[in-house]
Amino acid sequence: MELLSYMRLFVEVARTKSFRRAAEALDMPNSTLSRHIAELEKTIGLQLLHRSTRKVELTAAGEVYFKRCQSIVEEARMAHESLVDVVERPIGTLRVSMAVDLAIGYFAPILSEFAQAYPLISFEFDLTPRRVDLQSEPFDLAIRIGPPPTAPSTLVARQIGLLPRYLYASPGYLKAAPPLNHPDDLIHHVVCIVQGATNQEEIQRTFYRGNEAVDVMIASRFRMNSVGLSRALAILGVCIAVLDTELTRDEVASGRLRRVLPDWSLAPVPVHAITDTRLLPARTRLFIDFIKARLHQAASK
Repeated sequence: MELLSYMRLFVEVARTKSFRRAAEALDMPNSTLSRHIAELEKTIGLQLLHRSTRKVELTAAGEVYFKRCQSIVEEARMAHESLVDVVERPIGTLRVSMAVDLAIGYFAPILSEFAQAYPLISFEFDLTPRRVDLQSEPFDLAIRIGPPPTAPSTLVARQIGLLPRYLYASPGYLKAAPPLNHPDDLIHHVVCIVQGATNQEEIQRTFYRGNEAVDVMIASRFRMNSVGLSRALAILGVCIAVLDTELTRDEVASGRLRRVLPDWSLAPVPVHAITDTRLLPARTRLFIDFIKARLHQAASK
């Protein structure tokens, strides 16, 4: 890299035939430029320039070297500009891994809007709860709900949103079930527990109302890793589900679900965009920023 940099300096001196003009064009001190050219001559073991108080002339070796260096420096410049173009232009295929509930329940409208805004980007979505290996599999990023991964340490997790969580049930369930006036009453109810694989028969959940917090041990016949299934079971009157306003908007409007214990909520769940590097092409950076902005807008409603 240092040799290529020296070549670029030499080409500018040879082109202008002046250290002063070359230094001005390169925006560097004349003495620094002169020292770098001397180091280049020392590295290749040949004198490239005849220096005098009036002018700078190429030696025979300098003439040959100048012709070769011009093309090399130009090729390097073009290569750099082409990479900058790839980084800055929103174009290419965006490969994203996310859970199916997340994609359908939250991101489908956002993806539609993003696709319209950036027509040169194409998409490949892998809708799976498995933890894809971003270092060995061809994904640009993974979007996950919950805490950021702790391994491998090279992964970069950017928090892009917080999903609020409330309790919802069908009118039929609430009519047939015992009264529900406080989180402690959940011990008498059926609550769908959405969590990864677990052998625990009881799960502790903390409910919040302003500065007040209540810990409740919830036992359930239904434990799963799908928010969509818990919502479907709640609509059918099987259980109470932990959901958010975005996932329940249509069901609440149609009367199929009601929010219960409306003064209480669970802690919101973070959403992370995970990549294996901080150096991202334009399409990936734009996608992450776009989702973050839309999730913020939804949370502000």
